[in-house]
Amino acid sequence: APVEGKAIPIREKRDRDALVPHAEPEDLQRFGLIPELVGRLPVTVSLDELDEDALVRILREPKNALLKQYEKMFELEGIGLTLDADAVRAVARKAIDRRTGARGLRAVLENLMRDIMFDLPSRDDVREVVITPECVTDGVDPLLVLHNEPKKKEA
Repeated sequence: APVEGKAIPIREKRDRDALVPHAEPEDLQRFGLIPELVGRLPVTVSLDELDEDALVRILREPKNALLKQYEKMFELEGIGLTLDADAVRAVARKAIDRRTGARGLRAVLENLMRDIMFDLPSRDDVREVVITPECVTDGVDPLLVLHNEPKKKEA
């Protein structure tokens, strides 16, 4: 058994994580939950942490995926949005590093897009915004693809 206050070796942690899905109500009581609470839990399940591939799928695949939402917001301004595949992975890695999982994806994207979304409405020369991995990891500004000629504002 691990000593209190010391890090659990990786192999031992993996062994423990493999046992969690097999926990029974008696195990929960031994862990310290009162029987009255354990009796009210009709089903107990264990969840694995989401990995990078799962977070990338969450960013892209659902009908209301975050990336689709941002693409639509940019489209309303008449501007394309391209996220490099490595940039999407970098967003997922950042959420993993922060240990915020899928809920943290929105915060990472909002932090990434905030400045550019405030600047774009005042510009009429931007055709597309390209997000690179360096934008996510190093805070580099996104690449802006400009029109050959500025669009004429309609009255």
